[in-house]
Amino acid sequence: MLKNDQLDQWDRENFFHPSTHLAQHARGESPNRIVTGGSGVHIEDRDGNRLLDGFAGLYCVNVGYGRQEIAEAIAAQAKELSYYHAYVGHGTEASITLAKMVLERAPKNMSKVYFGLGGSDANETNIKLVWYYNNILGRPQKKKIISRWRGYHGSGLMTGSLTGLELFHKKFDLPLSQVLHTEAPYYYRRPDISMSEKDFVDHCVSELEALIEREGADTIAAFIGEPVLGTGGIVPPPLGYWDAIEKVLKKHDILLIADEVVTGFGRLGSMFGSDHFGIEADIITIAKGLTSAYAPLSGSIISDKVWKVLEQGTDEYGAIGHGWTYSAHPIGAAAGVANLKLIDELGLVRNAAETGSYLTSAMTEALGNHPNVGDIRGEGMLCAVELVEDREKRTFFDPSRKAAPSVVAAMLKRNVIARAMPQGDIIGLAPPLCLTRDEADTIVSATADAVREILGKG
Repeated sequence: MLKNDQLDQWDRENFFHPSTHLAQHARGESPNRIVTGGSGVHIEDRDGNRLLDGFAGLYCVNVGYGRQEIAEAIAAQAKELSYYHAYVGHGTEASITLAKMVLERAPKNMSKVYFGLGGSDANETNIKLVWYYNNILGRPQKKKIISRWRGYHGSGLMTGSLTGLELFHKKFDLPLSQVLHTEAPYYYRRPDISMSEKDFVDHCVSELEALIEREGADTIAAFIGEPVLGTGGIVPPPLGYWDAIEKVLKKHDILLIADEVVTGFGRLGSMFGSDHFGIEADIITIAKGLTSAYAPLSGSIISDKVWKVLEQGTDEYGAIGHGWTYSAHPIGAAAGVANLKLIDELGLVRNAAETGSYLTSAMTEALGNHPNVGDIRGEGMLCAVELVEDREKRTFFDPSRKAAPSVVAAMLKRNVIARAMPQGDIIGLAPPLCLTRDEADTIVSATADAVREILGKG
């Protein structure tokens, strides 16, 4: 095995890695992978290992690695105009074109796109706009935001508060007081195992109604949710969930923010999760699949309803006081234009639906009867395998057992990257949308072999 030990040393001495056990990494007690290349659904590291990336980076490399069309678009933009800001009406050909392309693909009630850099800053933008919206409408008390336990919406101050996962709150003095949390639409972990899907949806609705009643609808500005829970466990909603939730929100005049950072641009086998589930959002958050992570870019898609109030606000109070230096960065926008063209040309939305469905069904066939596999679920090119100590009693492993991390490590020995999801023993898969059936078979085989190695043959 070849190693650049100096690079490893520099990494541990200088580089602050996100979502990492800092002390173990600095001491050299944890592995350190330095990635050097990628093509299609595979990445390569400095040691020459070729790994099937079953998580598309962080759900984001939708078109796959090594797409020269996007690299060339980035290079051409950098040569022509590397940067100019978007303040006070300035634009570039790339940013204007991308805004039009996004709206052509978005649900029909959408009006404008604000561009940022990542999903966290997009959701920070969204909350500021919701507060501005209610101030313009003369409702200064209507400011609280409802999120859901196990939701993921970023790791800033407001967005880390919206995130409903303990890891992102612990020792950070979060969540902030303006954020409330309600039941996650996680049917497998329903409080009463005898509940039908309809019963569980009714339970989620009653929990939301009770929260609104306790807090007062006149204090609640918006509800934010991912069409499919991502980092909280890759959990598609139970049938009828979104329709029932939207009725509650409309009744109480609460805006809906659909966080489509993961689901936008094809991952569910539909261009947007909002269309996939018939969600009529007021604001849609986009990032990851917008550029397939070839360059940082995010966006807030604003509905006609909200946009009209924002216009009214600037007529009354002047230019809106919000912006980032890198909003609508032309290099990111150029990557986005090339990426969306590729998604269309390669038929990746349809492939996500078809090959994604095959991945989940093949996983179910391979592991559905294993005594330590409690649930296999998926939607489009998302799939999760939830491990349990006893499937009949739905008894979960003690976290110290590290069942899912151990399985994921065993998959890595088989050259397949998966993710051990937080707050549970859940193996998460979100491959690039260009995955083939043969590559799906490779993922399934590695998962099944790893489960049997760690937990027994069953």
